[in-house]
Amino acid sequence: MKYLFVLFFVTLASTAQVSQESLNLMPWPQKIEFKSGNFALNAFFKVNVTGQPNSRIFVAASNFLRRLDGRTGLFFKQGFVTSTNEFPEAQLQINCVKAGKIGLYEDESYQLTIQSNVISIHASSDLGAIHALETLLQLLQNNATSFYFPNVTITDMPRFTWRGIMVDAARHFQPVDVIKRNLDAMAAMKMNVFHWHLVDDQGWRIEMKKHKVLTDKASDGLFYTQEEIKGIVKYAADRGILVVPEIDVPGHASAILTAFPEIGSKVVTINKGSSETTQKASGLVTYSLERNAGIFTPTLDPSNPRTYQLLGEIFDEVCPLFSGKYFHIGGDENEGKDWDANPKIQEFMKKHKLANNHELQTYFTMQLIPMLKKHQKELMGWEEIMTKNMSKEAIIHSWKGPNEGVAAGASLVNAVKNGYKTVLSNGYYVDLMQGVEDHYLVDPMPKNTVLLPEEQARILGGEATMWTELVTPQTIDSRIWPRTAAIAERFWSDATVTDLNSMRKRMKVVATRLEELGITHIRNKEVLLRNISNYQDTAALQTFSAVCEPLKIYSRNAGGIEYQVYSPLSLFADACTPDAEDALQFNQLVEEYLKNKSVTAEEGLVLFFNKWVQNQKDLEGISKNAPLVQPLLPLSKSLSELSEQLLLKLQKKSEYKATLAIELLEKCKSKKHADVELAVVTGLKKIVEF
Repeated sequence: MKYLFVLFFVTLASTAQVSQESLNLMPWPQKIEFKSGNFALNAFFKVNVTGQPNSRIFVAASNFLRRLDGRTGLFFKQGFVTSTNEFPEAQLQINCVKAGKIGLYEDESYQLTIQSNVISIHASSDLGAIHALETLLQLLQNNATSFYFPNVTITDMPRFTWRGIMVDAARHFQPVDVIKRNLDAMAAMKMNVFHWHLVDDQGWRIEMKKHKVLTDKASDGLFYTQEEIKGIVKYAADRGILVVPEIDVPGHASAILTAFPEIGSKVVTINKGSSETTQKASGLVTYSLERNAGIFTPTLDPSNPRTYQLLGEIFDEVCPLFSGKYFHIGGDENEGKDWDANPKIQEFMKKHKLANNHELQTYFTMQLIPMLKKHQKELMGWEEIMTKNMSKEAIIHSWKGPNEGVAAGASLVNAVKNGYKTVLSNGYYVDLMQGVEDHYLVDPMPKNTVLLPEEQARILGGEATMWTELVTPQTIDSRIWPRTAAIAERFWSDATVTDLNSMRKRMKVVATRLEELGITHIRNKEVLLRNISNYQDTAALQTFSAVCEPLKIYSRNAGGIEYQVYSPLSLFADACTPDAEDALQFNQLVEEYLKNKSVTAEEGLVLFFNKWVQNQKDLEGISKNAPLVQPLLPLSKSLSELSEQLLLKLQKKSEYKATLAIELLEKCKSKKHADVELAVVTGLKKIVEF
């Protein structure tokens, strides 16, 4: 009788209808219908593919099986999916009408139907089917003894065709395994464009057969072989992802000019008695790789025919490595100082009736278009390339906003109104270390601007940008994920999906699921903290990191000179992340307490204050044998002492000193310790002032 009761309970639990709130889907699908019942998993679960798909669906289906088996431990009998119609009786039937092409404007829609005895995926192409498999994995539920999928019907498609991530591999080189694991994470979040920033002032990262000097002199030995690049392009394509390479010109050119100084714009002034002459010669003008971050003057010479000859030869070798249709040429942050100081370039401008440096750069960029067209590539560049004479075939990458002194998304609106296709990155700079809400609530489609339907159609989508001045292979995942999962939702889901509480709940689950793809954003934090603690107990560091966040908006590296490309990025600030977990909870408790003097909220606040008082003692303890902990102590001490005062205030004790609390609050606002800031300051301020 006891066993019959248990069986009844399990059956009841696995057939109960799930609620929308219980699902942790991200991106949230366009339409979901709930049905009663569930599909129960067992070891005999199999997958069958029909239709005319690209072979990438077999890779995706096999990976799906392995990930699902890894989560459930059921030891599926089916090992790999290798061809169509292998198991007509399979419980999961995937039908793809046609083979998908890697690129924009492809049909990525799918319909996923889960019934108690069969699961079916119908997609126009394998690209949609790959997305459906990711949704199915996210739907997995369990009770005490079994795993199952809830019976639902999902109809889904992306809102934007360009849903990208840019990874800068120039400033800090990112090895192949880093790129591949992030491609896996992108696919899990239904992102489809990997923008690969391969050349900048700090390094050239592409093996060149004809011009080997580029890697000999300008890479520090850190670059991708051509076979590795082709392998990554194939790896991305198997996951439905387009790779867009970037070689940044004519500015950000220190690496190129280190190898080929003769095509630079810099001149030297030589004193000859009472006169001065300006001279440019390969023996006099030299360049070197930049070791700092920032904007630098080395710029290609647009008046020199050799510049275009060399770039043509570079594109001839690089373009065939990438099967996609688009090539990013940078074009940003060219201050034109070397152009202004070069008499030969000034004469060239007069001869060609170029009124200013913007027109000169347009002239330069226009010479690149036929070089790329030769390889069936379309030119893309940062918003600085958009001038009145720029070809309408170019894609404008909008990146400037309030941090650069312009209205958010202004260049995006200007671009579409002037006939350009455009991609938005302003608002999605994840390297700024801002909270997820600062990205999630930014929409590629402007809300306060009236656009014609054809202008709206020119907004291709958006792209998260990961610049790597302060990032290493050990920390890059924690800077991209999990916040980029929320950005992916903004690019995919309906514009009305904006609830921050729902997003945070789902993102927390997604963050842990990304680990099965090799993403290291969680595990590497402990690695860093062990080093900081000198291999002592890291509990106190974990506690403090839960209320600290890295300094934001590039304030950590003031002037771009505090950190060089070889500086350590293994410090406490590197272990901390935006959206510090305890800070979010604490600030919410403060709101609840101030709203209705909730006893539960007060008890939660007391727990936090006591924890921070004790944590200071624990940090002082490990600091005796851990020099890297010392920089944290002043900020932790301020938090501890303010916590002691606020405990007195909550308890209405006469020992509470309001003036002292205000002084300690100011100390808690400090951003001078360990390159971090306390993320609980907002809540602390409200408690001090109430």
